[in-house]
Amino acid sequence: MAFTLYSLIQAAILCINAVAVLHEERFLSKIGWGVDQSVGGFGDEPGIKVQLMNLIRSVRTVMRVPLIGVNSVCIVLLLLFG
Repeated sequence: MAFTLYSLIQAAILCINAVAVLHEERFLSKIGWGVDQSVGGFGDEPGIKVQLMNLIRSVRTVMRVPLIGVNSVCIVLLLLFG
């Protein structure tokens, strides 16, 4: 497999898919990244853990519907061009 722009895009889509399917109760709460662990004080800068939790939550919220179309296009391209 050659290192092309399409393979980079496909790798990014696979990573976004991996983040999008994470379930908060089944997976994230077991490693301590659930919703209730992100309590911070007023004026405190959020740590890296809280920022990653917010990123995961926003990717799951915003990218759910567009990923269906992007995955469908990738599947069709793979079927047509191998």
